Order: sequence, then C-alpha cells, then structure tokens
Amino acid sequence: MYDGTSRPPLFIPALRRHCLRATAAALVLSAALLTTGCGSSPDTAQDPKATASSTKGFPVTIDNCGVRTTYEKPPSRVVTIHQHPAELMLALGLKDRMAGTAFPDSDVLPELEEDYESVPELAKKEPSFETVLDAEPDLVYGGYGSAFAENEGRSRKAFTDAGIATHLNREYCGKKRVTMKDTYDEIRTIGQIFGVPDRADKLVSDLQARVDKPATAVKGKPELPVFVYDSGDKTAFTAGGKSLGTELIGLAGGRNVFADLDDVFGDVSWEQVVARRPEVIAVYDYAGAGSVEQKKKFLLSQPALKDVPAIKNKRFVVLPLTATLVGVRSAYAVEDLARGIHPESFE
Repeated sequence: MYDGTSRPPLFIPALRRHCLRATAAALVLSAALLTTGCGSSPDTAQDPKATASSTKGFPVTIDNCGVRTTYEKPPSRVVTIHQHPAELMLALGLKDRMAGTAFPDSDVLPELEEDYESVPELAKKEPSFETVLDAEPDLVYGGYGSAFAENEGRSRKAFTDAGIATHLNREYCGKKRVTMKDTYDEIRTIGQIFGVPDRADKLVSDLQARVDKPATAVKGKPELPVFVYDSGDKTAFTAGGKSLGTELIGLAGGRNVFADLDDVFGDVSWEQVVARRPEVIAVYDYAGAGSVEQKKKFLLSQPALKDVPAIKNKRFVVLPLTATLVGVRSAYAVEDLARGIHPESFE
C-alpha cells in the first residue's frame, strides 16, 4: 500500500495487476467447465423487488469454474466480494438477499446507489475469512479470482468445509476470450441460482438494447485505433485480446491496438504504444492506481508520446473498471466508448 513516502499510487504496481497475477492459475481452468447448470426455476415474483422465496424448480445444480454446487433453495444470505457481483445482484432486485459486500472500486451506478449503500460493507478490500463467516452467509459470490485466495485463507474449499456455497464470476474460469455473451450468461446463471430467471432474461434484454443503440449509431464508421491505459510508468499495463474491453471497443466502432496481446491484461512497452499510433486512449478508473487526472497528466507529460495522435488531440475516454468486467456495467461502457471514438455520430 502507498505509505506517503514512496511513489504515488499511479506508479506502484496497481492492485488490479496484483489480483490478476495472483490468480493466474485460475485462468488456465478448462473452458469446458463453464455451463449454465442443469435444472430451471421460474421467476416466482412479478415485482422485481419482491423476495424470491419459493423453492419451485429447485434443486438447481451449477457447474462453476470446476466447482459443482446444488442449491436446494435460493440463497438467503449472500456476501459479495468486489463491486461488480454486488451490482449484478442489485440489478436483479436481490438486495434483500445480501448480507454484506466488500471492495468497492469505483462509483456505483446511480440507479443502484441507494440499494448499494444499504448493504453492510464488510471491508474496503477483500475481507478475511473470519469476517465473512461473521456475516453468516449461505453463499459467497466473488468478482475476481482473488476473492477466493487460498494463501489468505479464503479458498472455495475452506468455505465449502464451513458449509457455505461459493460462486466465482465466470470471467475467472479460464475462458479463452471474454465476451458480452459471458455477461449475459453470468446474469442468467445468477437468475437460476436465485429462482428469478424471468428477471434475468429481462435484464439481459435491457442490456442488449443498451448495447445495440450506440453500436448501430457507429455502424459503418472507420475503426479508430484505441489504446487502453490501466496503469504503469516504466511499461504500460493494458487490456489484451482476451479482455472484455477488446469487444467493447469493437462494438463502439474502435479497434484495440493491443488485441494481439494473448492475454486478458499485460504489460507493453511505450515504444509499442508509439508505434501503434492510437487515436483514442481509454483510461480505466479504479481505486488503488491513481486518479484519472494523475493518469492523464502522466501520459501528457511524456516526451516519447508527444506525437501520438491521441496525446496530441487529448482524446481520452474514462471508463470505471467495473464497466469493463463481466457484470451489468459493461453494456453502459459501449455508449461511453462510442461517444468518445465517434462523437460525430451522436450530434
């Protein structure tokens, strides 16, 4: 952590970089394990804020990242670790099922903010195993692989041994490339687990419509080169070809200049950035890696980058990190990107 005596947060290894590398082993799991589960369960409430209390359609069995879990009934006390699974649950009207959350890393969607603030915050980062147990959950839903870090005592086996089910966002199940389909499948899987598949289908339809609108607006426009800047000074930590960000950029009428990087995220040299001449820079915003203004100031101050078109024209698009992950925010990112890449299409 930054102690005030070393370099500012922008120039230390970002927490996201640590989480991604710490869970590299999880990323090699077989994609074949990714299924939406067997069994079905009809939505038991017409009101999206109503309690999903019926067990009709259960038990439901879900295969998730190599862990098979059978739910005899919808979970009633859930702890989410990381912000994007919390937002997904809230978007499905499941606030009453949430016993706690942890690790907020960006501003919450305005329409979910009130509900989010009503959920007890267990920790600013990943909570300890004991802290999670104190919340008495029957399910722990993790966003990054680090939610279930074995070296910190939070392995999925440890929770299973304590009689607590676990679910990990499918982005960390080892799929070769993350796409919007993963977002829609994740929503539908959570809908199955909680017995609210109709809500999940409705949310997916809404998000698809949200994506289609800007994608249609930029259809036929030239694909402008886009560089994703996550963090870093000696090298640039950027989104690779396996990241959801690459597809989001494509849907918005752009092209990730590091789509050939065979990873979700990785380091590239500044010489490579210069050579690929991005016309737009997407800056990822999240706690622990410096502010957006720090990042922009750093990029604009580098002599080596002065002739890069995006730097010369100061063309930046700011995206919350949570908007680039498998969750409800990714659909919102497409419009933000499209407006930044092809503003003329929205005049």
